[in-house]
Amino acid sequence: MASVTSLTASVHQRLADALTAALPEAGAADPLLRRSDRADFQANGILALAKKAKANPRELAAQVVARVESGDLLADIEVSGPGFLNITVTDSAIIDNLAARAADTDRLGVPRAEHPGTTVIDYAQPNVAKEMHVGHLRSAVIGDAVVQILQFTGETVVRRHHIGDWGTQFGMLIQYLIEHPHELDHDKGEGEVSGEEAMSNLNRLYKSSRALFDSDEEFKTRARRRVVDLQAGDAETLALWQKFVDESKIYFYSVFDKLDMEIRDPDVVGESGYNDMLDETCRLLEESGVAVRSEGALCVFFDDVKGPDGNPVPLIVRKSDGGYGYAATDLSAIRNRVFDLKASTLLYVVDARQSLHFKMVFETARRAGWLNDDVKAVQLAFGTVLGKDGKPFKTREGETVRLVDLLDEAVERATAVVREKDTRGELSDEEIAERGAQVGIGAVKYADLSTSANRDYKFDLDQMVSLNGDTSVYLQYAYARIQSILRRAGETRPAAHAELTLEPAERALGLHVDQFAETLAETAAEYAPHKLAAYLYQLASLYTTFYDKCPVLKAETPAQVENRLFLCDVTARTLHRGMALLGIRTPERL
Repeated sequence: MASVTSLTASVHQRLADALTAALPEAGAADPLLRRSDRADFQANGILALAKKAKANPRELAAQVVARVESGDLLADIEVSGPGFLNITVTDSAIIDNLAARAADTDRLGVPRAEHPGTTVIDYAQPNVAKEMHVGHLRSAVIGDAVVQILQFTGETVVRRHHIGDWGTQFGMLIQYLIEHPHELDHDKGEGEVSGEEAMSNLNRLYKSSRALFDSDEEFKTRARRRVVDLQAGDAETLALWQKFVDESKIYFYSVFDKLDMEIRDPDVVGESGYNDMLDETCRLLEESGVAVRSEGALCVFFDDVKGPDGNPVPLIVRKSDGGYGYAATDLSAIRNRVFDLKASTLLYVVDARQSLHFKMVFETARRAGWLNDDVKAVQLAFGTVLGKDGKPFKTREGETVRLVDLLDEAVERATAVVREKDTRGELSDEEIAERGAQVGIGAVKYADLSTSANRDYKFDLDQMVSLNGDTSVYLQYAYARIQSILRRAGETRPAAHAELTLEPAERALGLHVDQFAETLAETAAEYAPHKLAAYLYQLASLYTTFYDKCPVLKAETPAQVENRLFLCDVTARTLHRGMALLGIRTPERL
C-alpha cells in the first residue's frame, strides 16, 4: 500500500503554496510549521520572510490566510501576535488520515526512505572466553534497536558483531588446554550445553591458565610460542582456538536470547576475520604516505591529537615488534565493509571512551580514500551505566556486574509486578513467567533506549519496573488495557466515523498518532532511538487522558463507540509497532 501523507505535511504544503502566491519573490518559502498548544499547529515563518521582503508581517499573514485553500483539511486559521498563524484542522481530516494509516496493516502508512543505502552496523561486541558484563548491555540494546528502525525505513542493513577472538591471551589458554586436554569437556551430550555451563568451563580454565602463566616461567615461554603458532596458522593451534570460540558462542547466544535479540552466525566476524588483510592494509597506508615509520612502528599522525607533553600522539597501525594493534584490524574492517559489502554508511555502536580511537581511525581511512563523500563512518557513542549512587555500576564487592545476573533480577522483579497486578487470577504460572520475562527485559531495554545514547544513565530496577512514569511497563500496560477493551467490545468492531465531532482528548490522541511516520524518519536519520521512546511515552500518556475523559464502550451513540474503538485500535497498533522497533514485546494481557 502507498504511504500516507501526514496532516503536518499536508498543512505545510497548503501554507507553502499560499506563501508563494502572496510573496512570489521569496520562491519556495518555509512556513516553519510546528505542533502547538494554542491550536493544532503554529506557523512561525512569516516574520522572517516579512523582514526580508520589508513587509508588514501581520499584513503578509493576512494575505497568506486569504490565499490558503482550506478544503476538507483546515477548520480555522487565525493571525496571532506579530504575524504567527494558528491553524486548526478539521475533525474529519484527523479521522480520515488515521483510517488511511489503519488500512495499511503492516506499516501504518509509514513511507520507505526515498534513497535507501547500505549500512553496516557494528554492535554487540563481547570477548571470547570472557564473561559479558553490564558494560556490554548498551552496545547490544542500542545497536539492535537501530537495526530494526533502519530496516523498517527500507535501508539495507548488514549486522557485524566484532567479537574479541584474537590476541596474546589465546596463547596462554590454548597451551593450557593442550596440557590439560579435558578442561572443556562436558558431562552432557553435544548440543545440550547451557550458556552458564559453557561460561563456567571457560572461567575455570582462564583462571587456572592465568595462575600458571603468572607462576611458571617455563609455561609462560611455551604460551608465548603458542601465540606465534596461532598467528602462523598452525592447524592444531587453530583447532583449539576454534574450540574456545565455539564454547564462547554457546554462552553469547544464551545471553542474547535472554535479551530477546537475534544474533546469527554469519554476522559474527571477529578480529580474526581480518587477519589476512592486515599486511596489505599496512602496505597501502605506507605506500600512499598516510602512515609513516616512527621508532620502528608504522604510525599515522594528526595535528590536533597531542599528549600532555605537547608531542603528537599517533595511531599505531603496526608495532615496532611487527605485531598489529586494534587500529590495523579496524582499518582492515573498513576496507572490507566499503569494498566488499558495498556500504554507504559504517555505523559503530561503541563506548564514548573510545571516541578518540575511532576519530583517528576514520580520519586515516579518509586520507587513504576509503571513506569519502559517498561513504561515511559514524560512531554512535554511548555513555556509562551507573548505579543508584551515580558511580559506575559495580557489585558490593566492587566487581563488574555480570550481565546475566542483571537480567535475571530484572525478570524476577517484573514477574512479581505481573503477579501482583493479576488480582483476578486470570494468568497461569506459565503465563506469568512469560510476561515477567517480556516486562523485565523490556524494562531494561527501555531504560537504556529512552536515554540519549551519549548520556550516562542510572540503572535503577525499582524505577524500571514501575507502573508509573516513563517506563516500558507503563507503555505495555497501556497496550494491554486497549486489548482488554477491544476484547470486551465483543461483536462491536472498530470503525472510523469522520462525520463525528471529536472531544479535545480524541483530537490530541489522533494528531499524535499521525506523527508516527515523521518521528520514525527523524529517529532513523539521527540514529536516536530515544526520540521514538519519547514519542511512545507521550502516546501512552495521551491515551491515558483519552481513556479517563472519553468513555469507550459506554459512549453516547453506537457510531461514537465504534469511532472510539477505532482510536483505541490504531493507538494499540502504533504502540505495538513502535515498541517492536525498540526490541520490546507488548503482551496482549497483563
